[in-house]
Amino acid sequence: MATKEARSYRAQGLVIRHREFGEADRILTLYTLEKGKLQAIAKGVRKMKSRKAGHLEPFTQVTLQLAKGRNLEVITQVETIRNFDNIRENLKLTAQAAYVLELLDRFTYEEGENRALFNLVVETLSRLDGGISPGLVTHYYEVHLMDTLGFKPQLQECVVCGAAIQPEDQYFSAKLGGVVCPNSLSGDPSAWSVSMNALRYLRFFQRSPWPQVKSRTIPEEVDHELSKLIEKYLTYLLEYSLKTPGFLDAIS
Repeated sequence: MATKEARSYRAQGLVIRHREFGEADRILTLYTLEKGKLQAIAKGVRKMKSRKAGHLEPFTQVTLQLAKGRNLEVITQVETIRNFDNIRENLKLTAQAAYVLELLDRFTYEEGENRALFNLVVETLSRLDGGISPGLVTHYYEVHLMDTLGFKPQLQECVVCGAAIQPEDQYFSAKLGGVVCPNSLSGDPSAWSVSMNALRYLRFFQRSPWPQVKSRTIPEEVDHELSKLIEKYLTYLLEYSLKTPGFLDAIS
């Protein structure tokens, strides 16, 4: 005899965002370790006496008890694992964390479990909260987010002719998904220029585990170049302009 699917289950998750619903409820977008992204409702959470409210703010890592509803999961219990307090107390870190979660939100769909991605996001928030250079943390996250989701760019060989990349300034093609050498620019005339120094950092991030990266320093001009290059590539992949980079620029 088939076993009925459990109506209630536990999950570990991150709060991405929420919106008000009705007089006292909120609908939350969560990314969970076990089930990927999902929508859930927290009933009565906006009431003064609600015990759930403080646990369900963005950037919070939580353990949830969820009940299956007709259209949405229902949050019946919640406990905080980590608040990332240093992020909340610093406007620039808050903006960086919002960018991390915006990418997570835009690149994922509901019911698409990806444990490697969940762990990458938690580790990234922990690094931001721990005082490590935000530029270093977010660029490493961007590169490994693309890798985890199947958008890893080709950085070692020209995507047009296949030749090994030489130590000189190159071009980057979003359409072709990687570096184009100067001799093959006709393969994508819309490719963007990229300095060899910026390309070295991208390659380093792509091949290196975090312990080898965390003590590095990115020159300011390279940090700026990487931010613009990666933003353009991510925008191309999403076919959607991200909101948080503009806010980051405004407060920098």
